[in-house]
Amino acid sequence: MIITMASVSLDGFFEGPGHDISWHHMDDELHDHINTELATMSAFLDGRRTHELMLQVWPHGDENTDWPQKQRDFAPIWRDVRKIVYSRTREFTEWNSETRREVDPDEVRALPGDNMVGGADLLQTFFELDLVDEVRLYVNPVAIGSGTPFFRKPNALALKGTRAFGVGVVLLTYGRR
Repeated sequence: MIITMASVSLDGFFEGPGHDISWHHMDDELHDHINTELATMSAFLDGRRTHELMLQVWPHGDENTDWPQKQRDFAPIWRDVRKIVYSRTREFTEWNSETRREVDPDEVRALPGDNMVGGADLLQTFFELDLVDEVRLYVNPVAIGSGTPFFRKPNALALKGTRAFGVGVVLLTYGRR
């Protein structure tokens, strides 16, 4: 199954202008939940820019004693999970990574287990190819007014569940109709 997990603003933005995500609400409860969910994934499917951002932080993130423990706990999860990076300009092999130049729908559908697709542009490609089975939106209690919209085209989904977190974030889980 292909899953996307994303924090979004009340007005539907994935990130603000200049790729700003400083408005994301996070606490130990939410971080623990996200760590638990991501630890079950067979692979992370990311675009080049998202993978490059992850490379800046997570290979040794558990060594950053200034961070909360739940945040540091994500580093070994990230290191251990297989990563398929879609890039036409770079080759990635470090930290359990492999590179693909194009999205091959048959290859994606054949991936075992649950796989998480991330990155605004790659996600849109997966939507266009009808590869996303489940959408998990972590709606933050803030309207940011502009930025990168999560949905760029209409996409009819069926609500599968909700969960509220103490920090004010609400998880909305949707599947295919």
